[in-house]
Amino acid sequence: MKYFLQRMLFYLFTIFVAITLNFLIPRLMPGDPAERILSRYEADPNAIAAMKIALGIETDKPLLDQYVEYLKNTLSGNFGISYVYYPVKVQQVIQNALPWTVGLVGISTLISFVIGTLLGVYAGWNRERASGISLLMISILLRSIPYFWLAMLMVYVFGFRLKWFPIAGAYSSRQIMEGFQFVKNVLFHGFLPSITLIIASLGGWILTMRNNMVAILSEDFVLLAEAKGLKKKDILLRYAARNAMLPSFTAFGLSLGFVVSGALLTEIVFSYPGVGFTLYRAVISQDYPLIQGLFLIISLSVLTANLIVDLTYGFLDPRVRV
Repeated sequence: MKYFLQRMLFYLFTIFVAITLNFLIPRLMPGDPAERILSRYEADPNAIAAMKIALGIETDKPLLDQYVEYLKNTLSGNFGISYVYYPVKVQQVIQNALPWTVGLVGISTLISFVIGTLLGVYAGWNRERASGISLLMISILLRSIPYFWLAMLMVYVFGFRLKWFPIAGAYSSRQIMEGFQFVKNVLFHGFLPSITLIIASLGGWILTMRNNMVAILSEDFVLLAEAKGLKKKDILLRYAARNAMLPSFTAFGLSLGFVVSGALLTEIVFSYPGVGFTLYRAVISQDYPLIQGLFLIISLSVLTANLIVDLTYGFLDPRVRV
């Protein structure tokens, strides 16, 4: 209980700091949202002032009063109206983008973690064999490839040159689809960005698990299990892999927290309508309410994932609680 209360107090304070920074950072950005929106027109100062009133931008209001009002709106779940998608509310914009990101990045992260962990266990167990060394070299190569470059390569080769897959969007809007036909179309559009994310993160999972396995295999309890004459399968699964999984489990929990933030550059390259692409549009348009709403959702998801990992890790490894 003491460990639980300490973790809760720490994360409550962290959430307060995150909310405060979420209020300050957008207001430190140079420029004016109303002027940016009207930049394509020859708007006079009166038009800009009217746009500020329509958007609810109160530049003359003291910063402390703005902060108090921001806290009230945040606690009530009112993030305001998006400037980019005006007059759509920020909550609606986030609700439209969030399922695409969770589906794409979440599934890709899970697949990459499972495959990378299994290959890492194999590479660590066979660290002195040709197969283990080959896996190590491949994982280092994958780890060194910039994922945005890999995304552009996928678009150019499989989308532009071979025309096997679409190069943009999450589904085809040219035809009316429903049911299984729509799901099939969504999977077809999400294949290239998903493969990009899996390949880009696979090397990291392999290296992490392989290094953990190498460290665990040199421990005394593994040598004792070998001396007792236990089967190699039991030593691999019950002794080595089980203990080597703990650091990888922590990294996986943290990566799940970042699922909500989306894969920014990948979503931009594929014009995928997820949280990352929406955040990019909000930043370049200085959409304060949308930026604050997205940052808050991302911060809460990351902190919640950290809290769950901390509490779960305390049960998996009792040494952490001491």
